[in-house]
Amino acid sequence: MDEPLDVWFALEILAHEEALDRYLRRNWRSRDDVHDLRQETYIRVYEAASKSRPTAPKSFLFTTARNLMVDHYRRERVVSIELRGELESLNVLVDEVSPEQQASAHEDLRRLAQAFDQLPPKCREVVWMRRVEDLSQKQVADRLGISEKTVEKHVAKGVRLLANCLFGGREGEGREEGRKESANELGHGKQQAD
Repeated sequence: MDEPLDVWFALEILAHEEALDRYLRRNWRSRDDVHDLRQETYIRVYEAASKSRPTAPKSFLFTTARNLMVDHYRRERVVSIELRGELESLNVLVDEVSPEQQASAHEDLRRLAQAFDQLPPKCREVVWMRRVEDLSQKQVADRLGISEKTVEKHVAKGVRLLANCLFGGREGEGREEGRKESANELGHGKQQAD
């Protein structure tokens, strides 16, 4: 018989409160928000556990906290509706995006996603944290338990592989040849242990 949700929550989640606090303080820029982030993390975990209990509660807790921070960061980068209305009232001309430009952008994004998925796992994780989550080199190193120099090497390798895959790697070669070489390099990188 499963233990009641409140008992499970106290034993499996609240037991990690100090570690969660340290994690949030280390990864969020404003210490004033840590309490609210912790409480919102608890709410998300509790609601999810009421539907189905996670098999790895501690990992689920920290993954939920990380996702919450990413959500908050994304929301901060969104321009408010009021500000957008003020910008529109400035009567600044904006070029319309043609269907061709939109299709081209979607194709570029699809190619980037495919190339990104082919990066070696550790390299992909480091590039994502540095370039998408916008974490510092030190934060990535601390989070993954590796040196800052290793983070730097993974980012350089990832950017090089992505650039080779998307744009071809060498002058004088056709784009298609550069893509084939990059695909081979990405496949080779995937086979190597990281």
